[in-house]
Amino acid sequence: MAIAVVLFLLVVGTVVFHFASPWWFTDIAAHWSNIDFTINLTFWVTGFVFIAVNLFLAYSVYRYRQRKGSTHTAVYEPENARLESGLTILTTIGVVAMLAPGLFVWAQFVSVPDDAMEFEAFASQWQWSFRYPGADGVLGTADIQHISELNPWGVNPNDPNGQDDVVVKRPTMVLPLNQPVKALLRSRDVLHNYTVPQFRVKMDMVPGMVSYLWLTPTRTGSFEILCEQYCGLGHHIMRATVEVMEPADFQNWLNAQATFAQTQQRVAADTTVGQQQYAVCASCHGANGEGNRALNAPKLAGLQPWYIERQLRYYQEGVRGSNPEDSFGQMMAPMASMVNSESARRNVSAYISTLPAPASSVTLPVGDAARGMRIYEANCAACHGSDGKGSWATDAPSLAGMDDWYLANQLNNYRTGIRGDHDGDDYGYQMVSMVKAMRTQQQQDDVITYINSLR
Repeated sequence: MAIAVVLFLLVVGTVVFHFASPWWFTDIAAHWSNIDFTINLTFWVTGFVFIAVNLFLAYSVYRYRQRKGSTHTAVYEPENARLESGLTILTTIGVVAMLAPGLFVWAQFVSVPDDAMEFEAFASQWQWSFRYPGADGVLGTADIQHISELNPWGVNPNDPNGQDDVVVKRPTMVLPLNQPVKALLRSRDVLHNYTVPQFRVKMDMVPGMVSYLWLTPTRTGSFEILCEQYCGLGHHIMRATVEVMEPADFQNWLNAQATFAQTQQRVAADTTVGQQQYAVCASCHGANGEGNRALNAPKLAGLQPWYIERQLRYYQEGVRGSNPEDSFGQMMAPMASMVNSESARRNVSAYISTLPAPASSVTLPVGDAARGMRIYEANCAACHGSDGKGSWATDAPSLAGMDDWYLANQLNNYRTGIRGDHDGDDYGYQMVSMVKAMRTQQQQDDVITYINSLR
């Protein structure tokens, strides 16, 4: 009797949870409503079977329960053609109902419309970048062997079709409303996945091959791109944004982006001019970029030029230094405005890279370097490298040689939202999540002590 009641309550609870659950589909933003229909049909078929089987089981347990004085015994019936035929027919109907719509959807999924506009999504640990065809309407060829700091997309520089390709090196892409689009999907390193829940379609990105999907965006808005294949330590922070715009707005956005040829035609940095521009920086950061804790000016010597360029731009754009609690950042913002052109940022950054990196100062309480190494290797090394030298490929700056007080300040800024919380900080938001791996002050001290040991 108790088992029958439990089975009945299980069915009732499951049905109530299904309709009352807050976890359900996002509002659809593509033409793939037939995918929703297919999934819903699967729910109804499997739900009906679940309810029917469990209610029948509850009835059987109750109806044929053992009773005192009962002489009823079970009868062994090896063959029952009527029962077997009925179960076979019902099972066949259920399987066909679940599979047939999916086959029709798949046939549509692999048949891309002739008027679909192509674009490319390129994934790497743990970032997204994008590429659109230029005026010729054709995407150039690409391969990971062409990847470099100036060419993170791997576009073939010898392919004339790729010179006018529009390239985006940030986790933001845009699509036109009501226009079929075909996404070409590539991976640089490991298995990734391109998913936008509101679009309903997803596809794995396999190293060494180009996969694809297609869709027609049906409403404007901003949606999140997720990687739904575990791709390593930073899998949970590998996110980007896709914005669906009216066609005219999309075209204006596209025209404002750089072409591949333009990204390859950067004028070489002039360190002589950069030295003159650095004079205003030296008053705080020191003539040799050695930094000054009394002025909260970090060491600059030893940092990569691309990282310094980005941080200067962030200060100029308000990504850094605009938080009311960031008093030191607010002091830096007007100073950064003195080198507010791309060429000026490149010149001063190139000059700083010529400065010899002085030894880092040790001013904080010494932690346990061995314990810090374990935490660092498990959480930080994937981006910043086991040697702490950072990498442009993961947009991670060098940590080795940085002053411990500055590292501590920045970790605390990430932890409290002073840094990394701005919408324009494309990669700082990743640090907000990763810094939480150091749950206590002691663990943070241990990691900084270990970084101090890296030279």
